[in-house]
Amino acid sequence: MQRSHLIRAALLGGAVALAGATAVADDAYPARPVKIVIGFAPGSGTDVTARLIAQELQKSLNQTFVVENRPGAAVQIAANLVKAAPPDGYTLLLTSNSSHSVNPHVYKVLSYDPVADFTPVGGVASLPFVVAVNADVPVKTLPELVTWSRANKGKVFYGYSGTVFRVPGETLNRTQQLSATAVPFKSSPDAMTEVIAGRVQFLVVDLASSQPHLTSKRLRALAVTSAKRSALAPELPTVEDALGLTDFDMAAWTGLFGPANMPKPIVDKLSAALLKILANPEMRQRMLAANIEPMPYDPAAFGNFVKQQLRSWGAKVKDAGIEPE
Repeated sequence: MQRSHLIRAALLGGAVALAGATAVADDAYPARPVKIVIGFAPGSGTDVTARLIAQELQKSLNQTFVVENRPGAAVQIAANLVKAAPPDGYTLLLTSNSSHSVNPHVYKVLSYDPVADFTPVGGVASLPFVVAVNADVPVKTLPELVTWSRANKGKVFYGYSGTVFRVPGETLNRTQQLSATAVPFKSSPDAMTEVIAGRVQFLVVDLASSQPHLTSKRLRALAVTSAKRSALAPELPTVEDALGLTDFDMAAWTGLFGPANMPKPIVDKLSAALLKILANPEMRQRMLAANIEPMPYDPAAFGNFVKQQLRSWGAKVKDAGIEPE
């Protein structure tokens, strides 16, 4: 009897010691550099967002935050890397609805679960999309692009980089009977290069990464894909208004995740820092200047948002006629 009491006491003492050590470790976080993995190339809207956030987290938490670009496989490489990382807060994923809203509906087999395999830390930003054409394409409006594309069937190509851009592009192609050929690219900069060169005629792309080319007039924006006009490009009509469509609301969101089962104290520390950063007026102005709209969510609200977006984009993928691969 005495021996069993001793064993239980030892086990209890060990558990208390372990809990205490964990609490100390959580309290000390971050004690070494933190890696933020993104599944997009340098120069993309998500990359711009990640670098702005990493810079401010570094100041707020007095530790180095490094952005690591791991593009490819429609963000699956980055998502799987973070999924497999220890849930200690030192490997994070800043990603978009490409990986967490669209991929589950366009791939028959996906090696990660966007809900079960990740810990939501917080919402970060919304990135407006534009429909943009090569500057030499003889159109100035979206209805003119539709008319021109129909008149040039078999000769029109549209580019996309990632599944989140493919859905609005293919929805336009399908609903407007453009008969355009879809061309996938590894990154938005790659896709824009081909559109600027004239080998591809149009694409849907985020405003953040396309703005330099729009300003230099190498690309021409025709419309935004959101339900309402964007304050970042108020001169552009929505696709819905331009073509008389309904429920075409499609834009990108970005958010911060960790691997599943991250300790709550670490999640709370990161979330508090992130919310404070996004509430800072100076940071807000910097983001808006980069054509990125702050989208602050705490972990619980962000988790619910991710689930809602997963359902919403599933319906949009189906309406676009995209079959899972």
